[in-house]
Amino acid sequence: MFYDSLQHWATRRLGATSSTQRLGHKGLVWLLGLAVTLPLGGLATPGASAQTGPAACSQPALSRLTRHRVAQGETLAAIAQRYSLLPATIMGLNPAVQGGAVSPGQELIIPPFNGIRVSVPPGRTWQQVAQTYNSRPDVLFEVNGCVSTVPATIFLPGVNWFPGVTTTAATAATAAPSTPLQGYPLPQRAQVIVNYGWQPDPAQGKLVFNTGVALASSASTPALAVGAGTVAFAGTDATYGNLVVVNHAQGLQTRYANLAALNVRAGQTVRQGDRLGAIATSEGDDAFLFFEVRLNSTAGWVAQDPQDYVPAMVLR
Repeated sequence: MFYDSLQHWATRRLGATSSTQRLGHKGLVWLLGLAVTLPLGGLATPGASAQTGPAACSQPALSRLTRHRVAQGETLAAIAQRYSLLPATIMGLNPAVQGGAVSPGQELIIPPFNGIRVSVPPGRTWQQVAQTYNSRPDVLFEVNGCVSTVPATIFLPGVNWFPGVTTTAATAATAAPSTPLQGYPLPQRAQVIVNYGWQPDPAQGKLVFNTGVALASSASTPALAVGAGTVAFAGTDATYGNLVVVNHAQGLQTRYANLAALNVRAGQTVRQGDRLGAIATSEGDDAFLFFEVRLNSTAGWVAQDPQDYVPAMVLR
């Protein structure tokens, strides 16, 4: 199955027999993303009263915030690592450190896992909020305490904070109308076998957050640049395997992983449709391209939903 091949690829790239051993109970690395894991068994569905009791749901994420007082010599990165979080997550919940620096004695709010705090206007439903942020209503429902009425403030897991990120559900940003990424990463449209965002991992019975999409295709199929840009990296990465990274206009970056031979080199200028490399052979008969879109920010290159920036990736 494609899923088994993907999981084998990710585990092999990480060089670990158990990804949960690598990060502990707060998360796991799966398909290149720092992933929050949630149990699939008993996932509550909005409106399903049989699953709203304490046995089905944990306390809302915002009621499980902890506080950390910055010690002498501590950095934001070190604090984030201590709690298995991204620095951007701590920055989003603590405006005083959004410049990236912390000071001894500062008290920081620490969430139980990665995500952002979002304000929700009255009358919104879980389905509407989920649609706004390309998330899943059942995940939002459970993470926020399995309440049928959406609270005024909720925690949105798996969304990385960066300057300018919309934190009001009524006016979430939409895809840029003039995106420079007008191509498609393969010669023809392919099946999306693992999508961006929260997805179930049947093998482990958990939800994980994926930083990109996996597109089914046969081995040796060329990976194509989705837009004009400059190759920032072309080579072997410990996590991605053979990888090509292309920087584009508007602070965008695309990544093409699970490749065999590469056809470009760092510093090279490419046009939309140029061949970057060929998809590698996977275990069994399954092969795939792992594709990411990232946006440059003060928090680094933040993973985005490819559908928001590559029109050809929009599911039809």
